[in-house]
Amino acid sequence: MKVIVIGGGAAGMFAGIMSAAGGASVTVFERNERLGRKLGITGKGRCNLTNDCTKEEFFNNIPTNPRFMYSSYSAYSKDDVMSFFEYECGVPLVTERGNRVFPESGKAADIVNALERKLKEYSVKVIHERVTELILEKSGSNIRCKGVRCGDREFPADKVIIATGGKSYPATGSTGDGYQLAKQAGHTITPIRPSLVPLEIRQKYCSELMGLSLRNVRLTLYQGTKKLYSEQGEMLFTHFGVSGPLVLTASGYIRNDDPHKLVIDLKPALDEKTLDSRIQRDLAEFSNRDLANSLDKLLPRSMIPVIVRLSGIPAEKKANQITHKERAALVKLLKNLELDVKGTRPVTEAIITSGGVDTKEIDPKTCRSKLCDGLYFAGEVIDVDAFTGGFNLQIAFSTAYAAAQLPGG
Repeated sequence: MKVIVIGGGAAGMFAGIMSAAGGASVTVFERNERLGRKLGITGKGRCNLTNDCTKEEFFNNIPTNPRFMYSSYSAYSKDDVMSFFEYECGVPLVTERGNRVFPESGKAADIVNALERKLKEYSVKVIHERVTELILEKSGSNIRCKGVRCGDREFPADKVIIATGGKSYPATGSTGDGYQLAKQAGHTITPIRPSLVPLEIRQKYCSELMGLSLRNVRLTLYQGTKKLYSEQGEMLFTHFGVSGPLVLTASGYIRNDDPHKLVIDLKPALDEKTLDSRIQRDLAEFSNRDLANSLDKLLPRSMIPVIVRLSGIPAEKKANQITHKERAALVKLLKNLELDVKGTRPVTEAIITSGGVDTKEIDPKTCRSKLCDGLYFAGEVIDVDAFTGGFNLQIAFSTAYAAAQLPGG
């Protein structure tokens, strides 16, 4: 059986390996000069390749079409992924906070290199060209995919797997080609939105704080009065708003254009009473200083002018003159710093694309197109996405395995 895989990312390489392991003659088409470009930068270059969580936790971390993943995850779970890389590829793994699984070396390149070695081991041919069109054969109401075209050149196949990724990080090759190819076969593409992406904020003071990284803060996301997400960790201020691990995860919960709000607890380890006592001690220690010069032990220096301004307390007011009411306002501000979400950054800056080929048109067990014989899908091109923590790569591996295992047609 001749199998063509379009896309040389995580899903594409894995689909190619598994197809060849099953005895197929496989060709992978990748438009970039190198395979696995996006995979090489995931997890800050460390490659969070899965999550060693329970099955229930896995599905709880998939906000978009989790039911679609039931069959493919059952057939190829996180245990299978970990076993493949550790025992078949010889890449030692380590599990870190939040059950995130990384290569022990901390190098994403080790995962990319392992997949490339497997491709060579199974004699998978790699062609660095862009697939521009599917070769489709129509017979009455039936459509069959018979191969692909790269410009004027034709490459016949018994089975074609589209694993082109989404539209995030286009420099890595995810330019949305897969959506156009799927449309040629009659597939519906659900609305494309960025996910796991920095957020633009209406408050102008974010630009004043640009470059400031906050650690051990609690970030809570609200839609109206409904709490969507709350977690403790790190975040970063930018010229347009906020970014960092907490923000990227929070963005995955934003599913519409309704007003959303972020609330930062700058001192999550202290309740309001304890924080008030702490502030009283600092003010007493620097009793003759202006308020703006009395908070160095409490806050990063670049944040003090902003916090003082938002508190409504005159910056030049002496520490020993701060009233109980003013102190209460300061405590409330430090525990509830509000940011109004203006919107997300563009999909080109997102880690993951939300949206894609409609799951209603794909067989969840085999990832086979219900509309076109011989056509399959794997990875981010499908309308399934998850939160951070290795879940999206697990989706890529599980769907690639499903698409590779069963014969086309």
